Formats: sequence, C-alpha cells, structure tokens
Amino acid sequence: MTAHERDDAPLRHEVVRTRGGALAMRSLEAGEVMHPGVGPLVEAEQLYVRQSRLTERLRDPGRAALVVFDVGLGAGSNALAARTEAQRAPAGAARLELLSFERDLGALELALDTGAAFGWAGEPADAARALLAQGVHETSRARWRLERGDVLAALARESARADIVYWDPFSPRANPALWTVAAFSAARRVAGPRCTLFTYSASTATRVALLLAGWAVGVGDGISDKRQTTAAAVTADDLARPLDRSWSARLSRADAPLPADAPSDVVTRVLAAPQFGP
Repeated sequence: MTAHERDDAPLRHEVVRTRGGALAMRSLEAGEVMHPGVGPLVEAEQLYVRQSRLTERLRDPGRAALVVFDVGLGAGSNALAARTEAQRAPAGAARLELLSFERDLGALELALDTGAAFGWAGEPADAARALLAQGVHETSRARWRLERGDVLAALARESARADIVYWDPFSPRANPALWTVAAFSAARRVAGPRCTLFTYSASTATRVALLLAGWAVGVGDGISDKRQTTAAAVTADDLARPLDRSWSARLSRADAPLPADAPSDVVTRVLAAPQFGP
C-alpha cells in the first residue's frame, strides 16, 4: 500500500490493491475504497460507459452534442472512460460535453501522480491537469468542464440538460445528502427528455428515492460480486429491465429501507409511478 500527501494539505487518499489485484483509491476521510471490486477502469467501462450506450449515442445521426454529467469525479475513471470514447469517435460523431462534479480533488491529483496505473498518461493526463488548473479542457471531440464544490448547489444553478448521468459519489453512509429524494430531484430537474442515469447502488432506499424524484427505475448490470446495480431514465421505454409491481411489494414491510427524506405516504406514491400502472 502506498500513500500520498500534498505539502499544503493533510493526507486524504491512498492507493490500495483490491482483492482482484487491481489498484484502487481509498478515501481516508470517508473510509471507503472507490471501485472496490474490479478496479476503477474496468468498472467505469462496464458499469457506466457500456450500460449508457455512450459509444452508440455519440454516433446517433444528426446529434451535435452528447451531454454527460459525471457526479462524483473521484479519481476520474468514469470521466476518462467517457472521454476516451469521444476522442476515438469518427468524424461526424457528436461532441462530448462532459461535466464533472466534485468537492475533493485529492483523488484525481493522486491518480495523476500515480500515473498510468489509473489510466492517466499522455494526452488524457494533460487534459486532466488542465481541468484542475483551469476548470475546463477542450478538444475538437470533447469539452470537459469541472464544477467544484457542493453538487446539489451546482445542479441547482446548472442550465445544461443531461443526456446521461453517472451517479458515483461515496455511499449513503459516507455521503447521505447525495442519496435522497431531494438529490435525485435535483438531477431530474437537469435531465433531458431521453436522459438515463446509472449508479452502482442497488439498494431499495436508492431506488425508492429515484422513483419519488420522478425517474423510471430499473435493474442495472451486475459487476464483480454485485449481482445488480441500478439504471434510471426519464421514460421507462429507455430501460432494459424496469422494476415491476412485484418489486414494490417489499415496501410494505415494516423494516423496508427508505431514503431519509421519504414522505409518510411513500408506498402510495411509489405505487402511483407510471411504470407500475395497470
């Protein structure tokens, strides 16, 4: 295990090895490992880029730009994977408009210091360093912008509309504010008409929060030892495996996990979601 400390800041992150032998980042503040199962690059590709059909959507005829909101930049793996797809897209493909949200940039700084082990080498590393220094980096294929600070405040003032959202902050235990009905409502406000959202959480509380925020919700692909993740969309037609009414039966249990800001009539409201209609 190796650690990293900047001259002007306390130790906040360290590099560790996962059970599978891949390098990963651990936050000493949150006490959590980012992408703990298979390592950051594999998870970014399988869980976010592939599920969101990013490659295909960049090549949609007539599309000028594809807007991706990267919530929880962390060590930058999801942003790197998305940007790589855009950079190698053929002429005529849509330009990627990538907006990363992050409060603590220490993980990305450490990943850049660590080098190619986290995929940050050559032109991508130069782009990430420019992002840290200037808040934006542009090529003919991608524009990458950074919103540093409170995510919910940034979403509240954002005028762009997302086509894809990667929701990848720390867990509800470490970052409870970003797993509430209010948080997913903030994301829903900035969602375009065919927006899809992907997150590693498959918890009932997360899915309920998304449903109460106005998203259609479905089962996302599994990865490593996680059998399921979660996919959401503005319309259920854009989900491969939408939750059905049998899933909602679990909400009648007295011990059903719910988001912290769930209303008292949560079951009634969830059952009224269009995807559970007759």
